[in-house]
Amino acid sequence: MLALLLPLLGLTIILLVLLRPGGDLKVDALQSAKAKGIVTAVVPCPLAPDECDRATVKVTDGVGKGTVVTARAVKHPLVPKVETGQRILLGVVEQADPADRYLYVDQDRSRPLLLLAALFAVAVIALSRWRGVAALVALAVTAVVLTQFVLPSILSGSDPLLVAVVGGTAIMVLALYLTHGISIHTSVALLGTIGALMLTAVLGEVFLRAARISGLSSDGASEVASYVPTVDLKGLLIAGLVIGALGVLDDVAITQTAVVWELAAAKPTASRRELFSAGLRVGRAHVAAVVNTLVLAYAGAALPMLMLFSISGVPESYVLSTERVAVEVVRALVGGLGIVAAVPITTALAAAVLEPVPPEAVDAGSRIEDGEGGGVAGADGEVADGAAVTDRGTVAAADPGR
Repeated sequence: MLALLLPLLGLTIILLVLLRPGGDLKVDALQSAKAKGIVTAVVPCPLAPDECDRATVKVTDGVGKGTVVTARAVKHPLVPKVETGQRILLGVVEQADPADRYLYVDQDRSRPLLLLAALFAVAVIALSRWRGVAALVALAVTAVVLTQFVLPSILSGSDPLLVAVVGGTAIMVLALYLTHGISIHTSVALLGTIGALMLTAVLGEVFLRAARISGLSSDGASEVASYVPTVDLKGLLIAGLVIGALGVLDDVAITQTAVVWELAAAKPTASRRELFSAGLRVGRAHVAAVVNTLVLAYAGAALPMLMLFSISGVPESYVLSTERVAVEVVRALVGGLGIVAAVPITTALAAAVLEPVPPEAVDAGSRIEDGEGGGVAGADGEVADGAAVTDRGTVAAADPGR
């Protein structure tokens, strides 16, 4: 196990250092002054009352903090109406006249989002306690890796596929060990996740290129390309596909490892083949549900686009061939293939790690329970306190999840 894991971890650390870009990657053309404020009054624009409103805003953050300014807000059925008491985001055109310097950009949603995040954190901790705290820390680490490594590395011109695999591996190492602890159980799940992750990345590369996907149909892709011409949009799609599949791969790998561990504890004499077969049977049911979840998640994200095609009366075969739909199909199916692969890979690794217990050792353990001893003989001949008689050696006793 360590012979596989340690080189992978070492290579990941080296690539994290080599691929991490230096310097500031911000584009000057996109930098602009911003502010936040509270609306104290709203009146129609004098010259165009049907087209816009003039909002009086007390600036609470950003340019002009502490001052009272006026901001122009466009009236449109699809634009949220600005009303007194609302918290809003402002754009600042510093070269403009004072009356036109501030523009309404959007609603300030910081408070409801913070409330939702707090509710989520409380729910996770209430159910999982210290493991929930660890999971939240792992979530924060994931955000740091994405924003401080994956995005800057791709923007600097590094291969998006390599960056996604390295970043995804780093996320899984930190998230799994933080959440589930450092153990052979977690290490098996980690190796299974990495194996399925690499397969997902390769399949994504092959089929996105085979389908001749340009990447321009993705949201924001053309804007990114206009400001950063060197970015590989097709590679960016692959990176998004890999990162999007990570969470589900993690779930499948952890579940399969736990299943094999429990099967081994229930039947210590089971051979590796028996453990693999039994674990695979459980995995089939899990995969059926998880694959459906992944496909529905992608379909839900693309629902407005699918509605547009539906009302246009375009034939289904034509719709499927358009890039905007083909991208979602590739994402869903490649992600599903990664999940399917994670089950046999992780199950095989877990079964390979667990040593079958000879029948005579189990019989000896039963005699100990009947009063002939005080513990279970470990692999070195010593008694391991706290290990159950059904454990395969000391494996289950070492598992923090039991």
